[in-house]
Amino acid sequence: MSGTDRPRGLGRGLSALLGEGEEADALREEEAASAAMSGSPSGGSGARLIALDLIEANPAQPRKRFGEEELASLAASIAERGVLQPVLLRPAPGKTGHYQIVAGERRWRAAQRARLHEIPAIIREFTDRETLEIAIVENVQRADLNPVEEARAFRQLIETFGHTQEEVARVIGKSRAHIANTLRLLALPESVLNHLEAGTLSAGHARAIATSPDPAALAEKIIADGLSVRAAEALARKTSAPERKSRDSGRVKGVKDADTRALEKDLAERLGLDVEIFHKGEAGEVRVRYSTLEQLDDLCRRLSSHSSGAY
Repeated sequence: MSGTDRPRGLGRGLSALLGEGEEADALREEEAASAAMSGSPSGGSGARLIALDLIEANPAQPRKRFGEEELASLAASIAERGVLQPVLLRPAPGKTGHYQIVAGERRWRAAQRARLHEIPAIIREFTDRETLEIAIVENVQRADLNPVEEARAFRQLIETFGHTQEEVARVIGKSRAHIANTLRLLALPESVLNHLEAGTLSAGHARAIATSPDPAALAEKIIADGLSVRAAEALARKTSAPERKSRDSGRVKGVKDADTRALEKDLAERLGLDVEIFHKGEAGEVRVRYSTLEQLDDLCRRLSSHSSGAY
C-alpha cells in the first residue's frame, strides 16, 4: 500500500476493520474468497492470534488516560469470555516481527491484566498519518477521549500532517465548528486543562470562561460551587463587564452622527452581533462583541466567505 492510498478503515469502513457491521461481513467474504483462490486457510474475520509481548502501544495514540475501574472491569470480562473483538495492528516501524496498535489499546491492556499470552488481531499496513486518523476516529466515535486529548489529537493532525480544519472535520465526522471550538480549549491555562482532563470541569464550562480575564480563577469557583454551564456563562459575563467598562471609560464619548449609527446597524444585521464604531479624528475602531465561541466561529466563517467572494 502506498503512502498516498487511503486506508479502508477511515469513514464508514472503520467498522469493517474492527470486525463490526455489514462492512465487516463483506470484508470476511472478500477474504474468504481470496483465501479460496490462493488455497490458503482463512480465519473468517482475517484475525490471527498475536503474542502480547510482540505488541506495543502507539506513542502518538491520542488517548493517554485509561480509567482503573474501566480496565479492571474489562479485564474480568476478558478473563471469563476472552477477547471477542480483535485489535487492529500494523507492523511496528523498525522492529521486524513486532506490531504497533492502531486501534484497541484498551483491550490490549486489559488482556495483559487478565494474564493472557496472545490476543486476536487484524494486521494491516498503515502510514503514520493513517494510524493517527484511525485512532482518533475510533476514540471519538466511542467517546473515549477527554476534551483535551481530543483537542491535542486535532492539533496533531493539523500541525504534523498538514490537515485543514475542514479536512479534520470530514475525517472525524464532526462539524468544523466543533473542531475549531475544541482547538480553542488549548489556549486555556494549564490548571484549567488539568480539570478538563480529570473530568472535574466540562468542555461547556471551559468554553464559557475561555474569553474571561481570569479563567483559572473562574474554573475553581465553578468547581467549588457546582455551577451549571449556564451559570458559568453568566459569571463570565459578570467578571468581564468591569474590564469592558474600564476600557470604555478612556474613550471620548460623544453623540454619534446618523451615518455612524446606520453603519453600526447595517454591520450588526450582517454579522448577527453587536457592533460599535468609535471615531477619533481620522482614525477609529470597530468593535464586535460575541457571547459564545460558537458566535465567534460563525463570524470567522462569514468573514472567510466574504474574502472568497461568496458573502
